Amino acid sequence: METDGDVALDIIVTNVVCVFRTRCHLNLRTIALEGTNVIYKRDVGKVLMKLRKPRITASIWSSGKIICTGATSEEEAKLGARRLARCLQKLGFQVKFTDFKVVNVLAVCTMPFEIRLPEFTKRNRPIASYEPELHPAASYRIKHLKATLQIFSTGSVTVTGPNIKCVATAVEEIYPLVFDSRKEIL
Repeated sequence: METDGDVALDIIVTNVVCVFRTRCHLNLRTIALEGTNVIYKRDVGKVLMKLRKPRITASIWSSGKIICTGATSEEEAKLGARRLARCLQKLGFQVKFTDFKVVNVLAVCTMPFEIRLPEFTKRNRPIASYEPELHPAASYRIKHLKATLQIFSTGSVTVTGPNIKCVATAVEEIYPLVFDSRKEIL
């Protein structure tokens, strides 16, 4: 990604959360007894199923709704979700893979400089908030992208958004604002 000062920033996606439906009722007890790599949480009413490749953890509800977490790309999330649906089909359920949607992406980006957080929050007051007694990072919300950024004084930025494109756009938007509040190296 190229920005103002010809600086390439690496955005490392650490987690992609996706949701899909099976369009059939799932018997959690059957999944727990016959499935592999499963944990039955009867008090909550769900089954956790883990896949090794891609490394994904899925929360399975009896209604047929499944939430997958742990993927590192949108393609990997879809592949893992389809693989999970195939595992449920092998257990004897009439699974149809429908309503797949990526709902959340978590990424980390490191700026090549440190940031003065009090100065950054003063310049971006209505959108940015910094409470050093509560959290070591400044929060910055970009409403039109539905992205939230946690900006640390070390230059590390954690971005949460609805998809990878929004996360990348959020980092591009925040870079000039953060660059103005960078710590000068003596």
